[in-house]
Amino acid sequence: MTITYKKSKAVLSDVVSVEETEGLLEWLQAHPKGKLDLSGCVHLHTANLQVLMAARPSIAAWPRDAGLAAWLRAALNDEKKEI
Repeated sequence: MTITYKKSKAVLSDVVSVEETEGLLEWLQAHPKGKLDLSGCVHLHTANLQVLMAARPSIAAWPRDAGLAAWLRAALNDEKKEI
């Protein structure tokens, strides 16, 4: 499992596949003020990206990979463009 769910934070790491999508959606619906830690994420399936685009969760940490971070910031219309 590449997503670890905590009380108020979900930590995404490694390759987050399509199989993780339903669980991510359910967690975000149950925790509307929950935050995401993407620092360890190296790939995010587009189904998960769609969930993030719809849910608009708070991002506690962006991916360490600058390219992935820039792509996600652009896709999620994050106003902070610093990487």
